[in-house]
Amino acid sequence: MDKKSDAKIISEFMEYQKLEGNSESTLKLYIQIISKFNEWLLSNDGSLDNITRFDIQQYINHLSDKGLSASTIENKFAAIVSLVKFLGRIDILQNIRKPKYIKTKNIAPKSLEKNDRNKLLREIERTGNSRNIAITYMFLYTGIRVSELAFLDKKDITLKERSGIVIVKKGKGNLERKIPLPIEARIHLKNYLDTRTDYQEALFLSNYKKRMSVRSIQRIFEKYDVYPHQFRHTYCRELISAGIDISIVAELAGHSDINITKKYSKPSRIEIEKAIEKAFY
Repeated sequence: MDKKSDAKIISEFMEYQKLEGNSESTLKLYIQIISKFNEWLLSNDGSLDNITRFDIQQYINHLSDKGLSASTIENKFAAIVSLVKFLGRIDILQNIRKPKYIKTKNIAPKSLEKNDRNKLLREIERTGNSRNIAITYMFLYTGIRVSELAFLDKKDITLKERSGIVIVKKGKGNLERKIPLPIEARIHLKNYLDTRTDYQEALFLSNYKKRMSVRSIQRIFEKYDVYPHQFRHTYCRELISAGIDISIVAELAGHSDINITKKYSKPSRIEIEKAIEKAFY
């Protein structure tokens, strides 16, 4: 849908909220939240008229990655829930994962456990799609943001037999950073690039031979119930677990605030459960 159609949906939703007797302050808050949500949808090839569960989950993840508190995200989610109910799409609200206070304060962000990670790699590799395989390994072995990956050009990648580098130019604040490419990522990137016979600058192309959008990259993993931000969490957590200095992890991840990186030094839910089992059983 175009912006005008989305604007009409928002207008009708606000009229409905007025009829429901909501206060002016509530109406003002709702329109701010829904307008921001709509902007995000449009930038990710979505629309209010065709919202999916995946869209909502990705937006919640986006808000969480920005560092918003659990209570703030809950307030925004409540407004989105009202909109979804107004649209008669309540079915897409099932099993939406939201950050909770205990996770935000005491437990590291959700990453992929080793078994889940290996299972995903097996399933992706079975498809034989060299592009999707390369994307998966790029996420796992660089911790790159999905928006950064979408903007990569072939010239940003340097592949050598014993080393490799990806230069990320489109990170937050447009700061450039260099991330080493481990051999696993280099192998699959080379396999993919060897299939390219075009002259396009973009590193990853859609099936229509155009630069892949953030949304199209996200869709690759939708059927596996995995979200790109989980790869980033996994990357940071594995570096911390390997004893890499936290300042180095922050630089590789492109974190402007080292306190964001410190979250990954906290125990995961599984680690807490294993510790309890070991202590009492």
